[in-house]
Amino acid sequence: MPLKRRSEGNIMMRSLWTGASGMIAQQTSLDNIANNLSNVQTTGYKKEQAVFQSLLYSKLQTKVTDNEGNPKPVIGQVGSGVRVTSIISNFEQGSLNETGNDYDMAIDGSGFFAVRMPDGTTAYTRNGSFGLARNSDGSICIANSEGYQLLDDKGAVIRFEATQDTAQISIDANGNICYPDAKGNSQPTGVKIGLTQFNNPAGLLKIHGSLFQVTEASGAPRLESTDTALKQSRILTKYLEASNVHTADEIVNLIVTQRAYEMNSKVINASDEMLQQANNLRG
Repeated sequence: MPLKRRSEGNIMMRSLWTGASGMIAQQTSLDNIANNLSNVQTTGYKKEQAVFQSLLYSKLQTKVTDNEGNPKPVIGQVGSGVRVTSIISNFEQGSLNETGNDYDMAIDGSGFFAVRMPDGTTAYTRNGSFGLARNSDGSICIANSEGYQLLDDKGAVIRFEATQDTAQISIDANGNICYPDAKGNSQPTGVKIGLTQFNNPAGLLKIHGSLFQVTEASGAPRLESTDTALKQSRILTKYLEASNVHTADEIVNLIVTQRAYEMNSKVINASDEMLQQANNLRG
């Protein structure tokens, strides 16, 4: 009898840990949904999704034959719960909204803008909210609200001379920086905005906001201007790409997550009550 009680206790303790793993996983999922909803108005934001994985399974029966020596058709196993293996970004195209600002740019396609970080490294973003900024040497560059400078297709900062009339600068759909010639006709200057694609954009490391960095999982950046195998993206000036978070979908996911959390909580409560009854048994 004591051995049987010990076995029942182990099973109920296992159910407690299984329920707890479910609550922890659903809490992570809930945090992720909250982050998506908080960024519903963030330009270029890509929604994130929690990926779940079942934990290790244990054999309840070690014998593969029954009492008569016949093989068993199935092996008795029980799982030990669930965990969140990763949070992946969904790079589905967001809606393109017109802003009227000259240096706002939206990418229609799979490309990323490249910007120079303060430490000299390169980051990638879908947030095309840019403006003009003046450098210490008097030249003018295109930069985002944080001062990160936009790079061209050669990896250099896009600069304009202080004497240039910035009101005459324009950007075409291919990313070419254009300026009027002597006759007043807008002509490409030979400088082109560098658009980059990745074999696995979900493998990019999210820094903050809408900025990403390259990892081994994402693969090396592939420049659209030199990689003919890539489908070219288009740049729409005076537009911005909105967040691809769908509020209705996130609310549904929130309800499902809350219900799953509650169910795992009830599993723990039921296991606790059964364990209490087992401890109170006499004889």
